[in-house]
Amino acid sequence: MQSLEGVKVLDLSRTLAGPFCTMLLGDQGADVIKVEQPGKGDESRRFTPPTWNGESCYFLTSNRNKRSITVDLKSEKGREIIYKLAADADILVENYRTGTMDRLGYGYEKMKEINPRLVYCSISGFGRTGPEKDRAGYDLLLQGFGGLMSITGEPDRSPAKAGMSIADLTTGMFAVYGILSALFAAQRTGKGQFVDVSLLDGQVTLLNHMATGYMATGKPAGRMGSAHPSIVPYQAFRAKDMDFILAVANDGLWKKCCEAFGWHDLLEDAKFTTNDNRVANRDELIAILSDRLITLESKDIFEKMEEAGVPCGPIHTIDQVLNHPQIEAREMMIEIPHPNVENLKVPGFPVKLSETPAQVRYYPPLLGEHTNDVLNGLGYTDEQIQALKDAGAI
Repeated sequence: MQSLEGVKVLDLSRTLAGPFCTMLLGDQGADVIKVEQPGKGDESRRFTPPTWNGESCYFLTSNRNKRSITVDLKSEKGREIIYKLAADADILVENYRTGTMDRLGYGYEKMKEINPRLVYCSISGFGRTGPEKDRAGYDLLLQGFGGLMSITGEPDRSPAKAGMSIADLTTGMFAVYGILSALFAAQRTGKGQFVDVSLLDGQVTLLNHMATGYMATGKPAGRMGSAHPSIVPYQAFRAKDMDFILAVANDGLWKKCCEAFGWHDLLEDAKFTTNDNRVANRDELIAILSDRLITLESKDIFEKMEEAGVPCGPIHTIDQVLNHPQIEAREMMIEIPHPNVENLKVPGFPVKLSETPAQVRYYPPLLGEHTNDVLNGLGYTDEQIQALKDAGAI
């Protein structure tokens, strides 16, 4: 038994934020029917390179635990199929530009008529209200628009984006939160609702203490590389053999750090005794620490900090992360049998539930792989399905 077993999801989304959201729902047992364009499918099927035996790694990563059907959303016969699916669904997820679903006949008001208990999640770049609601939104655009890039990178270099699609992925997670909240309410009231989730809102949420700090001081934070605006030392340093992280998050850890290294001069220096003073004298202290740490082997640094109880560790490359024993112990890379990709491995389930753990039931589907099965389940005969194919509706 999984926590979302019996929950039906109509997935009209594509690319990343929406598919990542519906995959997370599918991981917990929801029956996710992914609707794709006939002959083309989700555009992420063509986001290459890299590929794995001809399959897009981008698509493979965010589409397990779904059944794929192809439907022409613009055709009358296709619209009938979507309405039948929506009538029996608990959740609908879409991420088209504002107004598109209404024009196609799949807007919330129409779907609410068909199914009053439907939780309708609409994911967009800027939200479905406000002066920017009609703009298209992509991860990179919203990392810039939402302020993330202004605080990412080195201070003397151009703004940098996060290494992964953080706006899309976090929006997908926020969408799951909104959907499950609405689903819980629907189970009590019998009434669904419209869930409006945007990449921009997610980025503003992620600004967190940076946003409140600006409201308090009137000064926007800037780029600080790996450093922290409120804690020192809390950043990357260079040892003799590699870069690493030293995270001295409070005065107690500072004392332990200095004692472990024998830095009694720094411990006794009034400029560095408290975090406030260390922040005020950041440049001087970081220069001193950098000069001392670069003479040491990382192994010696890690041993001293581990013994002292000071957070410290390497900056891993992706291959080092994925091959680390802790990742294996946490089962964070899982193997999924796939008809085209031998030994397919993708990131696993980040939340461990003791009674209803996430499971893989379906590999990332081939385009339209489950069209016949799904339509048979709606009452279509094989002859009717063939007629729909001949008409280009599926």
